[in-house]
Amino acid sequence: MSQWQRELIETAPNRDVAEHVRTARSRLLKEDTYLLEAGVNERSISHRLARYLEEQFPDWDVDCEQNRDGHEPKRLRLDPESVRSDDTQGTTVYPDIIVHERGTRRNLLAIEIKKSTGGSGQKDVRKLSGLRHELEYRCGLFLRFNTGADGVGISEVRWSVD
Repeated sequence: MSQWQRELIETAPNRDVAEHVRTARSRLLKEDTYLLEAGVNERSISHRLARYLEEQFPDWDVDCEQNRDGHEPKRLRLDPESVRSDDTQGTTVYPDIIVHERGTRRNLLAIEIKKSTGGSGQKDVRKLSGLRHELEYRCGLFLRFNTGADGVGISEVRWSVD
């Protein structure tokens, strides 16, 4: 088992969820390696991973960049540097991938993705914590994908367990 797989499974708050993510990631690498080698946009990677997550979570809805909490925009109270001065309600968020039941408060998993060429991911980690605490997602997962010249794979796995 590789380092990222150990981190994914051993640090997971829910082992079944982690196994499903591992299977979906394996399928992504098998079917869509070209996208990672080409260094395409994170949205393209998220979309393909979400397709494979749908197979792993057949009783759940899997959506990309879904910004609704029921009929209202998803909002979080993030750190002050992340919120505009005129935003008194918090910041609207668009998680990269969510596994949930549409129209309900049944929220299983939120995933944020960064490419190896992306930034630090700290804002994504804060967003995952907010999704867990304010919108009751059971699990939050940050994945950093190696792309392009960095090779293909996962270089960082971080569950939101605060």
